[in-house]
Amino acid sequence: MVMRQWVLPAALAAAVLAGCATSGRGYGVARSGGGHVDFTWQSKGGNEGDMTATLADGAVYSGPYFQITRDSTVERLQPLWFGWHGPWRGAPYWGAYPDVAFVTHYSGRVVANLAGPDGMHMRCHFRLKNPSAAMAGGGMGKCQLAKGQTIDAQFPAA
Repeated sequence: MVMRQWVLPAALAAAVLAGCATSGRGYGVARSGGGHVDFTWQSKGGNEGDMTATLADGAVYSGPYFQITRDSTVERLQPLWFGWHGPWRGAPYWGAYPDVAFVTHYSGRVVANLAGPDGMHMRCHFRLKNPSAAMAGGGMGKCQLAKGQTIDAQFPAA
């Protein structure tokens, strides 16, 4: 009898959590003629998830993404700087380490740090079309590879 009391609440909790997770696709074009880039993302509910970018040459980059909100903490965003040792030219506040100005400037946006082959990284920032819908609302932005190449990216609303 005690076991049955927990079955329904556990099933409801699982259904609610599954309903919070969303996924989608995006696409990009490398500015330096590097070809098409395919993106996929999977939310973990809330303001974060996992993203994968597959370049035209077959290289795959994957890692966490975060939607920056006024409640974001610098400590929670620490994974965004793994593998990077300098600022991103043309991306204000994306210095060598996170600080409060970064959270303030990027509020309402999504940022990501994706790890790829041979320890290389890709960092991204996207402006959301509808921040209350998170990635499912769509958006657009840029990514940068370790050697400086940039990718223009778009995410249609899911």
